[in-house]
Amino acid sequence: MPLLTIFLGGDTGAWAVDRIDPITGPGLPYVPRVAAMEDGGWRELPSSVWALRGVVSHERYTTGVEHEALVRRQASLGRPAASRAALIPITKSPAWWMLSSDGRRAIFEETSHHIAIGMEYLPAIARRLHHSRDLGEPFDFLTWFEFAPEHEEAFEELVLRLRASEEWSYVVREVDIRLEKKA
Repeated sequence: MPLLTIFLGGDTGAWAVDRIDPITGPGLPYVPRVAAMEDGGWRELPSSVWALRGVVSHERYTTGVEHEALVRRQASLGRPAASRAALIPITKSPAWWMLSSDGRRAIFEETSHHIAIGMEYLPAIARRLHHSRDLGEPFDFLTWFEFAPEHEEAFEELVLRLRASEEWSYVVREVDIRLEKKA
């Protein structure tokens, strides 16, 4: 069953914002906190400066073997030691979406090695991908990562490697939101 998640940027939420950096295209307004609310976890949405919605559903570009490897290595979200997070909304170009599914898969993994690179950082960095394009949202994907402070440098290396890939030549909007869990 798909899992709807809403990320709310405003004055409330478990995650304090360290910074919001526009990487490509327009950024998002600065907010002091971000709340992540999952399916049914809210009755009425609190006021916010921005809201980003995404759905966790089936994996679209992984093979069965890759899926099993990810399941074996992936850490769960919400680990107490993982007090750092990154929310990175991404929009890809029309040229990306005009490619066939096989064409996108070839760039995603055979050329850019997205899954292989990500596997090198598991289980230290937990991740979840939210699909937003089909919801009519301003971003195609909302990528969520959680990690302990001692893995912050590894996370920086991970995003630099992915941004250097051919796949990222199709990214037309990317915002890097860095967060810290605070009571």
